[in-house]
Amino acid sequence: MQREKFSSRLGFLLISAGCAIGLGNVWRFPFITGKYGGAAFVILYLVFLVLLGLPIMVMEFAVGRASQKSVATSFDTLEPKGTKWHLHKYTSIAGNYLLMMFYTTIAGWMLLYCWKMISGEFSSGMNSEQVKAVFQNMQADPLVMTIAMVIVVVGCLAICSFGLKNGVEKITKVMMLCLLAIMAVLAVHSLTLSGAGEGLKFYLFPDFGKLSEAGIFNAIFDAMGQAFFTLSIGMGSIAIFGSYIGKDHALTGEAVRVTMLDTGVALMAGLIIFPACFTFGVNPDSGPNLIFVTLPNVFVNIPGGRIWGTLFFIFMLFAALSTVIAVFENIISCWMDLKGWSRRKTVLINLVLLLVLSLPCVLGFNLLSGVQPLGEGSTILDLEDFIVSNNVLPLGSLVYLMFCTRRYGWGWNSFRKEANTGKGLQFPNWSRIYVSYILPIIVLVVFIQGYIAKFFPQLFGG
Repeated sequence: MQREKFSSRLGFLLISAGCAIGLGNVWRFPFITGKYGGAAFVILYLVFLVLLGLPIMVMEFAVGRASQKSVATSFDTLEPKGTKWHLHKYTSIAGNYLLMMFYTTIAGWMLLYCWKMISGEFSSGMNSEQVKAVFQNMQADPLVMTIAMVIVVVGCLAICSFGLKNGVEKITKVMMLCLLAIMAVLAVHSLTLSGAGEGLKFYLFPDFGKLSEAGIFNAIFDAMGQAFFTLSIGMGSIAIFGSYIGKDHALTGEAVRVTMLDTGVALMAGLIIFPACFTFGVNPDSGPNLIFVTLPNVFVNIPGGRIWGTLFFIFMLFAALSTVIAVFENIISCWMDLKGWSRRKTVLINLVLLLVLSLPCVLGFNLLSGVQPLGEGSTILDLEDFIVSNNVLPLGSLVYLMFCTRRYGWGWNSFRKEANTGKGLQFPNWSRIYVSYILPIIVLVVFIQGYIAKFFPQLFGG
């Protein structure tokens, strides 16, 4: 059966960027930027984004387009006879499921907060403790959390059930365009706040003194990690969209466009958040609570806060759902390639699987709150996130690097031929030494640093 293709480059760009954007860009990027003194960290992040993330994204696209398969069978199709690169399929498929096991819960939070804002639950005059209690009460309610997760899973799988063009592409294009429009409105509004000047100065003018105070090694490693993980590379969730595009355009240019859109969303999130932080005296490095506790505190104390808060959480919901839909499509394609199942059968089987697999994360905040797998204060979500972010993504990226550069893999010449097929920016031959030997070492450093930061933070002053 001929593989379905995107109807337009815009669809490919928006959906691929939607997969990469996720919540790592719109909630982690602002607070980690605040932690390291604003623009000084942004510069580091952008440098590493080009050096680390972009080449691996091109490789994922190339493997997907050359094989015309998902990660479930792409290595089988391209690998030399007798090699075992195809074993990576098991890690990749497991990684996609693990990501969705906690991502559907977070998307459910966004859905619930949209409703809380629209319905007026965050009323004017609420104090900070009352706003914080809303988040805590939501997490403590297993029924409400489960219902939100179920809505996310059922809704996103329903979209995928209509296929690439009529489901995934059609809905995600509308959602991503709405996301960008809402972000533009929110950014303009933030620039009208009284603290906008101070917030923009913090965000856009580098202060390397603050960066040094926070720890230069920590900043470098976190910039590398953020640049690396922001594109969701390494487990085939990007490669699948390579299999859906034609050969009219070279893949380096396509990867640059996806990366630019992905990074633009992250940077615009900072334009929305930092002016508000400095206007209302909010600490910009307050972590994920910035989204669910700190910013709602801002919305309940500004004119029209209910409207701005609703728009903000719709934007966050679209960012979450774009990733969920993209990864669901990858999971569905994997089983269709592996088993030859119809799309409908695959969706129904995965509906049951994903609902069951997502439950531990939901219950980890209430009925299973006593389960703390990574030490005191940790949750099941933390464990699932650690396995994906600190293991599956870096090690999977290392597999793509080795596969595309080694003669006992797909090989450098085969990779470049595929990547450079079509019009546009070419993947340079002079980069061979860098991507073959230097970049794999950097990826290993990121992998090792992830363990050090988690279990031995004192080594770098954490």
